[in-house]
Amino acid sequence: MNYGKYKFEQAKKEKESRKNQKAVELKEIRVTPNIGSHDFEFKSRNARNFLESGNKVKITLKFRGRELNNIKLGEDTLNKFIEDLSDIASPEKKPLLEGKNLFIILAKKA
Repeated sequence: MNYGKYKFEQAKKEKESRKNQKAVELKEIRVTPNIGSHDFEFKSRNARNFLESGNKVKITLKFRGRELNNIKLGEDTLNKFIEDLSDIASPEKKPLLEGKNLFIILAKKA
């Protein structure tokens, strides 16, 4: 067998396999601690669509002003998101506070 032809076929197979791969994106949803019920449902539905299409979702909760004194309220909001999306997603880590932002990353269950 011709070695050049063999190398060409191998390169062709690798190119085809790379074409079929899908890179996982990280989609972000931003909320505040005192989010309304309709807004929560809308954001939750968007997160569900992102997860079903194979992406990870980062939910960022931004504190403004004195809201930073009530971090528990923000954690409750994030836990509500986790509970609402628990049928298709699981959190990668516990909610993490960085500066004025509290965030969590959700990934689709295997």
